[in-house]
Amino acid sequence: MQTSAPVAYDIDGAVAASGIGRTKLYSYIKAKQLKARKAGRRTVILAADLEAFLSALPVAEAA
Repeated sequence: MQTSAPVAYDIDGAVAASGIGRTKLYSYIKAKQLKARKAGRRTVILAADLEAFLSALPVAEAA
């Protein structure tokens, strides 16, 4: 059986995949830093959009 990566995530899936909290994720969506789409009442984030958003975050400097 072959498993494939998801094409899109609901909010709970995006939280689990990214490690970013629900409230912070919604704030990024509201600030238009993270693209989200609506499928009826459900908010959906494409896996490619989540990956691009995470890749664009600044790299943490060593303390």
